[in-house]
Amino acid sequence: MEHSSNFKQHLETNVSVAEHIALAGARLVLPVGVVEGDRLAVEGSRIAAITSGGTEPGDLDLTGYTVVPGFVDLHVHGGGGASYASGIAEEALRAARTHLEHGTTTTIASTVTGEIDEVARQAAVLSELVEDGVLAGIHFEGPFISPGRCGAHRADLLRDPDPALVRKLVDAARGHARMVTLAPELPGGLDSVRMLADLGVIAAVGHTDSDYPTTLEAIDAGATVATHLFNAMPAIAHRAPGPIVALLEDERVTVELINDGVHLHPSVLGLAYGTAGASRVALITDAMGAAGMGDGLYPLGPLQVQVKDGVAMLPDGSSIAGSTLTLDRAFQRSVQVDNLTLNQAAESLSTTPARLLGLADSIGTLEIGKLADLVVFDSGTLDLVAVMRHGRWVLGDEKFAVLRPV
Repeated sequence: MEHSSNFKQHLETNVSVAEHIALAGARLVLPVGVVEGDRLAVEGSRIAAITSGGTEPGDLDLTGYTVVPGFVDLHVHGGGGASYASGIAEEALRAARTHLEHGTTTTIASTVTGEIDEVARQAAVLSELVEDGVLAGIHFEGPFISPGRCGAHRADLLRDPDPALVRKLVDAARGHARMVTLAPELPGGLDSVRMLADLGVIAAVGHTDSDYPTTLEAIDAGATVATHLFNAMPAIAHRAPGPIVALLEDERVTVELINDGVHLHPSVLGLAYGTAGASRVALITDAMGAAGMGDGLYPLGPLQVQVKDGVAMLPDGSSIAGSTLTLDRAFQRSVQVDNLTLNQAAESLSTTPARLLGLADSIGTLEIGKLADLVVFDSGTLDLVAVMRHGRWVLGDEKFAVLRPV
């Protein structure tokens, strides 16, 4: 297909390529903690060395900058005016590139509720991009969700999670389905969770009216993710704790959070971290096509979404409709507003989702032998400066010019 041959050119446009790159003087956010002034060397696509202090001729002087591992987004619908649910490869490329320039070096593309055959067609297109190295997998959000908690999903297109229908979408992804969000209380829900677990596909509880006991059953059946915890599910009540408490308290579950200042109050984010910790929190964008763009009207699957002042809503105001978030902003907000440490933020944006996906051997931390996926921030403002993916600099904007050879 044409997009297969174009991806390499697409990604390599406006990047600097070198067999050897070394960063000196930066603040590095490592698994062991934050270190100042260490030297990180890249050979080809991987991190070759991390050493204490010292520089060599040709090193890039990153004094005053902070380097974190490349971000991993488990749940994103689009960006740059483009949607993964369009079923158009060029749109998917534009969405991936937009988030790459904001630090997301590993992307799981999320679909949205549609006719089963149409979502299967979209999955076939996205699978090509997984095979090309653009995406790391596919997440099916809908149509197997609760009509009472459908949010920005078309209610008339929802389906019960019959295992045969769920399997149809998984098969359409040709081995690249990573996650399916479903409401376990619906007919076939628990059976589908078991089937997904047997297939090695993550079963995520979300857009659900499930109660506490049913959610526990889903976890025991193999569900391991909470889709954007707190959003599109019953609130906590003192006699009816609902799915939130069940998902938060079980150590087998990773909880997604959208930290854009719209979806969650800071105290609620703090509650999740206090209960689950950064090792079980994955910060996601849940972004739709307006990410990286301005206000206006954007498609989200078969629906239209109105974006005003950066907030995405259905035109009738009945529901938030994804976000316009990018993960560099989530990182900045987590540290500056929510007072997470640099290590906590990096863990939730990189390490935890990489481990969930089974990719911790190659991404998620700055360690020798892992892929050189990293993000550079100004240490004072935490504004994004540059992104490296697989040892290649991605030029998001002219700020990259501040990285100067020693």
